[in-house]
Amino acid sequence: MTATETLIVRTTNWLGDTVMALPALRELRRLRPAARLVVAARAGVAGFYRWAPEVDEVITLPPEAGRTRRRAFLGGCREIRRRRPSLYVCLPNSFESALMGRVAGVPERVGYRTEGRGFLLTHGAAVPTELHRRHQVYYYLHLLHAVGLSPVDYLRDPEFKPDLRLRRTPAMEAVSRRFFEAEGIGADGPVMGVHAGAFYGSAKRWFPERFAAFIRDLRSDLPLTVVLFGSPAEQPLADAIAATVGGGRLHNLCGRTTLDELVPLIGSCHLFVSNDSGPMHVAAAFQIPQLALFGSTDPVATGPFSPRAVVVKKPVECSPCFLRECPLDLRCFKAITVDEVVRRGRELIYREYSSDK
Repeated sequence: MTATETLIVRTTNWLGDTVMALPALRELRRLRPAARLVVAARAGVAGFYRWAPEVDEVITLPPEAGRTRRRAFLGGCREIRRRRPSLYVCLPNSFESALMGRVAGVPERVGYRTEGRGFLLTHGAAVPTELHRRHQVYYYLHLLHAVGLSPVDYLRDPEFKPDLRLRRTPAMEAVSRRFFEAEGIGADGPVMGVHAGAFYGSAKRWFPERFAAFIRDLRSDLPLTVVLFGSPAEQPLADAIAATVGGGRLHNLCGRTTLDELVPLIGSCHLFVSNDSGPMHVAAAFQIPQLALFGSTDPVATGPFSPRAVVVKKPVECSPCFLRECPLDLRCFKAITVDEVVRRGRELIYREYSSDK
C-alpha cells in the first residue's frame, strides 16, 4: 500500500494575508486531492485554520523572540521533518521561512525568489511586475502556476474565479451562539461589528473619536447592536470608543476572544466596519456587507475581496505610502469625515436590507 503524500504549506504571518492566501490553499487541495495537507503557521494565525476544511493538520510554530529564536526555529524544522513531507510551499517572502524547508530536509521546496533566498528553493519564481497591479490573492495563486504545480494561469485565465469565501457551519454557529447569548447580542436588532484597530500601525487607523461619533450617529435612527472587536493590544482603543459612545446596545469583545472564536463572531454580523485589517478580510470572506476605511494602503492590492464591500479612500498626494506611522498629519484619514461614513453606512444597510428587495 502506497503511503499518503504529505504537503507542508508554510503560511503567512498576518491574518489578512492568511485569508487572502486561502484560494491558493484550496487550489493546492484541488490539485493534490489525495495528499495530506499540513499548514505550518505562527501562533497568531494558526487558529484561523480551524475553519478551513481543506487543511488536515496545523503545526503551530513556536514564537521566535529574543534568545529563544534559534531554538524555536529548529523546533519548527523538527516538526516539519517528522511528518516526512515531499513538498514545502513557502508563502512568506522571508529568507528564514525558506531556510526552514531546507533545514527540515524537504526534497521539493517552492517559493518566490525574494530576499536572496533562491538557492534554498528547488523551484523558485520571480515576482512579475503584473502582480503589483493585481489583488494580493493572485500573488499566492500565481506561485502555484509559476513553479509548475498548477497548469492554470491564474493571472490570465478569464474563467478562473478565486474562492476566498468562508461558509458558516454548525460549529461556527455554536461558537457565535455561546457569545451572543451570554452578552445579549442580537436580541434587539441587527448586529454591526466594528474593528477600529490595525495591528500594522497607526497609519492604517481612522481616528477613534470619529469611530465613536460614527457609531452614535448611525445608531440614532437605526436599531443597531454594535460589537467592538480586536486583539488584547487594541483593548485601550476599544475601551475609549465604548466609553465615548456610552448607552446600551454596545458590547466590547475586544481582547476577549481567541482567533478561532473571532472568525465565526465576525461571520455572525449583519454589517462590518473597519480599517484595512485582518478582521476586514475575515468579513470579506463571509461576504457580509462592510465598509472598509483606507489610509496608507492600497485597496487595489489589499482591499476586501467581496462584492458586498464598500471602500472609503481619499486621493491625497502621499497615499498609498505603506508606512506604519504617518510622518505628516494623517491627511488621508482626516479627509474621511464622520458624515460621509455615516451616509455610506446608511446607504449600505438600505441597499442590502431594504424591504422591497
